[in-house]
Amino acid sequence: MALFDEAPALEEAKVCLLGLQAFETCQILTEIEVPQEDWVRLTQSQFQPVAITEDFWIVPSWHEVPTGANKVIRLDPGLAFGTGTHPTTRMCLAWAAQHDFVSERVMDYGCGSGILAIAAVLHGAKHADAVDIDPSAVQAAEQNALDNHVAAQMRVGLPDISKGPYDTVFANILATPLKVLAPLLCGLVKPGGHLVLAGILERQEAELKEAYAPFCDLEISNACEGWILMTSGIKTVRS
Repeated sequence: MALFDEAPALEEAKVCLLGLQAFETCQILTEIEVPQEDWVRLTQSQFQPVAITEDFWIVPSWHEVPTGANKVIRLDPGLAFGTGTHPTTRMCLAWAAQHDFVSERVMDYGCGSGILAIAAVLHGAKHADAVDIDPSAVQAAEQNALDNHVAAQMRVGLPDISKGPYDTVFANILATPLKVLAPLLCGLVKPGGHLVLAGILERQEAELKEAYAPFCDLEISNACEGWILMTSGIKTVRS
């Protein structure tokens, strides 16, 4: 599907497409006239402030801050994952809201928008490393750190294990890469620290526990809409 501002542009596109060898067996099935809309405003209307707790909110830049919101992350939807609307992100944020990060060093591994690192700083972390292998995510996290006035407490960039260990490590990715990363992630957490894993379906609980068993004991600390949050207090990384 494609949108065109004017009929001549549509006709030109049809001629070009149907003249290509790759489209010689294709045909135009239908044309629909779409009413003019303020598409920016329409898109923005789909994203509302998200309450993590009574006083901790994720608020798009075009919205007013809700009454009673004492801690606010200003975040707009973009190329990087992590706006606070997905259950996995909300569970990580809820865990962060209940944790005392004062004087802690935190890593957000696979940071996407950087939302978890920002949340940790807002809740007292001394420093947070937000890392990702996706250049778009790194760019988005850098901008979000600036927009939320926490850039001085955050380092954004590619993963660098030499910066560890950390008091808390977040990894909101997916089950398969989390299993592969088990030794690395556990090695990044200092004894007495916390590992917080998300992007895991309820049916994947056993395989995650098995993957991390040589290093630490994982437990479910929250569940939402078929997803689970798994955490571990690292006593010592098993050898």
